Amino acid sequence: MCLAIPAKVVLMNEGGMAEVDIHGVTRTVSLSLTPEAEVGSWVLVHAGFSIQVVDEEFANESWELIKQIEWDDSDGTLEAASA
Repeated sequence: MCLAIPAKVVLMNEGGMAEVDIHGVTRTVSLSLTPEAEVGSWVLVHAGFSIQVVDEEFANESWELIKQIEWDDSDGTLEAASA
């Protein structure tokens, strides 16, 4: 399963890169697909790339849905549990 997760841009770096906050975890991502993003923007992050700028309401709603997913780590890989 692939999942893009909401993150808040907290610092712009050189070369189209940025630091984003993902619920208290900071990661470096590429903004090459969302050059309009700036500090304070909410973005969807997938595979190290910001793929879409979203508003804060959408980001919060997405996190609420993500929290509802039941996760299975029984085999050492993290996947959404089958219903």
